[in-house]
Amino acid sequence: MRAVRYHEYGGPEVLQVEEIDRPEPAADEVLIEVAAAGVNPVDTYFREGAYEPFTLPMVTGVDAAGEAASVGDDVAGIDAGDAVVATGLNKDHYGTCAEYVAVPTDRVVELPAGADLVAAGGAGVAAVTAWRALIDHASLEPAETALIHGGSGGVGHAAVQLAAATGARVVTTAAPAYHDHLDALGADAVLDYARDDLREAVVEASAGGPDVILDHRLDDYLQFDADVADHGARIVGIGENDPAAGFTNDGAARGKELTFQFMSMYNTPTLRPRLERVATLLGEGDLDIDVARTYDLDEVAQAQRDVLHDSFLGKLVVTP
Repeated sequence: MRAVRYHEYGGPEVLQVEEIDRPEPAADEVLIEVAAAGVNPVDTYFREGAYEPFTLPMVTGVDAAGEAASVGDDVAGIDAGDAVVATGLNKDHYGTCAEYVAVPTDRVVELPAGADLVAAGGAGVAAVTAWRALIDHASLEPAETALIHGGSGGVGHAAVQLAAATGARVVTTAAPAYHDHLDALGADAVLDYARDDLREAVVEASAGGPDVILDHRLDDYLQFDADVADHGARIVGIGENDPAAGFTNDGAARGKELTFQFMSMYNTPTLRPRLERVATLLGEGDLDIDVARTYDLDEVAQAQRDVLHDSFLGKLVVTP
């Protein structure tokens, strides 16, 4: 089979399309014929060696959706021929940018009938991260207000929909080109992140300050979050461009008794229950993963450049 591997850490140029043996599923694994594999910033971090070293060569890619080609002897609840979605690969297991991938049962679930396989291929990291941030960590409740920074991003556009599904009021930021689309996804207020009066606009749109904030760029917005949040708000941080994020005035956070939670999807105790809920929402049409662009295996290096540097709404997806 064809797969995109890297034999050393480095830039996109280390990615190579190679012919390798098709994997055989272990007793607790599902072999997926990959219809689509999502492209995520975390793919580039693994490729660069930013996380704990693992055995090389490694197949890149965290997310996948497709058909179960075969299942291990101990697998229950998934049969050959079922449509499935998976996430959480690549760090400790061969990744998903390949024609086939064998996935442990703790990170793969069946998709409901009618779910779009290409869209589902981009769902895992984005939707599970959004679920864990808003539901598990922030305990977002109906009638509360959630501020979603970067609503056009992969996690952001999933988070807008999940927050709206809880019955919360959703305020998000994005470039003007994406405002109408985010409004259609369920945002109550969409603000240009570049406006000079963004602090005032967020406070006004959230009637005094958001109860929950999802922040994907802590180096830019950590102090902003403290300044705009309502008393007792919960802020969940999922990433940054510069690891030297910090407050210029932590008094705003202490005075409001804010709660800060920093997270990574890879620390989720059990991925499967969250992924099952995501799959249900995909099947019922309550969660749409917008596919901005698709790539073939020969274009994975370009896809990993684009995910960091291009502007788009939703997800980039590889279709082997």
